[in-house]
Amino acid sequence: MASINDLPAGTWAIDPTHSEVGFVARHLMVSKVRGSFTDVAGTVVVKDDVTDSVADVTIKTDSVSTGTADRDGHLRSADFFDVENHPEIRFVSTSFDGTVLKGDLTIKGVTNPVSLDVDYNGVATDPWGNTKAAFEAEGDIDRTQWGLNWNAALEAGGVLVSEKIKLKLDVQLALQA
Repeated sequence: MASINDLPAGTWAIDPTHSEVGFVARHLMVSKVRGSFTDVAGTVVVKDDVTDSVADVTIKTDSVSTGTADRDGHLRSADFFDVENHPEIRFVSTSFDGTVLKGDLTIKGVTNPVSLDVDYNGVATDPWGNTKAAFEAEGDIDRTQWGLNWNAALEAGGVLVSEKIKLKLDVQLALQA
């Protein structure tokens, strides 16, 4: 099993072609809708003491994708991400204890703290000699804390879209020279 303490110090960049920032919402209170953002960039500065490391991530809101054009258009509208006025989501870490990453998440100009449970998957060297590290992370947020309030009441009770959103990240980092 990989130990996070073996992660080499240095500046690591998110490898967008091998990373996914995803989310899951309840739909009709009985099923799930999954989506992701396809334009993600950022760095993680790993310190000798890994708990002193810092992550800074930017996500382009217009890159949201759920596999349904109409739903993606609605998510880009002022009802949700308002991509015209808020083109980016930003996460800046505030602490890391080796398993929980805490930070400030800014959506639509509103910043709130979030916690993500992190699994470190290890380090590998690709065929071209590049050092890569992989992580998975999950956490729950209440979307209404960022002003993502749109919803529709259901005739039988409940709402169309859950307030609780599960964040699911699979991130590969590339060590920078």
